[in-house]
Amino acid sequence: MSLAPPRPKGPPLNALRAFEAAARHGSFAAAAEELCVTPGAVSQQIKLVEEWAGTRLFERRAQGVALTPAGALVFPRLSEAFDAVGAATGLLRSLGPRPTLNIATLPSIAQLWLQPRLARLRESLPRHVIAVTALESPPDLARGIFDISLFFAPAGATGIALAEDRLTPVCTPPIAARLRHPEDLFQETLLFDESWRDDWPIWLGQLGLTLPSDMRTMRHSLYALALAEALAGQGVLIGHAPLIAEALASGRLVKPFAEEISLDRVLMLELADTAATPEVDAALKRALGD
Repeated sequence: MSLAPPRPKGPPLNALRAFEAAARHGSFAAAAEELCVTPGAVSQQIKLVEEWAGTRLFERRAQGVALTPAGALVFPRLSEAFDAVGAATGLLRSLGPRPTLNIATLPSIAQLWLQPRLARLRESLPRHVIAVTALESPPDLARGIFDISLFFAPAGATGIALAEDRLTPVCTPPIAARLRHPEDLFQETLLFDESWRDDWPIWLGQLGLTLPSDMRTMRHSLYALALAEALAGQGVLIGHAPLIAEALASGRLVKPFAEEISLDRVLMLELADTAATPEVDAALKRALGD
């Protein structure tokens, strides 16, 4: 009679991934955001690894967490391992007859900048499936499923700069006819995106003006909604150049003032190494480069 004693088990892969992400970010909360789980779940997964190893990997402190000597010793090897897994996963996705090109971008960029260019991109890459996911922050292209990151980034950052981000008020022509001086804006409703609530103070501040505390404003959780309100004549939008270009080109919106404020950032495209083929690179330049 053969014996089959139970084999020793290693820690769960998800637990190791949680440890590596927390060590890389130096934060359980940031790791949780990357992994799409709660900080409590990350903490529990790391506890599993620590119990399995019989040693602490993190020092829990009031101001966050720090790696113990044991954690610092194992982190680089796990990071290299997950980088290799990410590269292998990307390679696998490229081997099918119809490889998928996964694009991650801000909701506003997806709706107002990328969408008008998607047909051109699909025509340039007829063999590929193009998938777009809206995210609030850039993904790590060395991990996960994304091949392209399309976000605003500081000027000079690594990647392909597609358009400069500048601020300028925009509105319908009838509203613009009422605006002779920047101070006239204080008689209108000012539209903005909640995520960019400082846009109006930034633009006005460059002109030596301050937003009145009793100013009529209308904020939205999506920039596309704020733009739709401006197109409907409901107020003056503080416009981001790449996102309002189409509305300006069509004449549906106009710039009542010449002043534009540079935010020292650009719409940046980053391409994962596993997706950087000559075919994809040429298609991106044709379809997304203006």
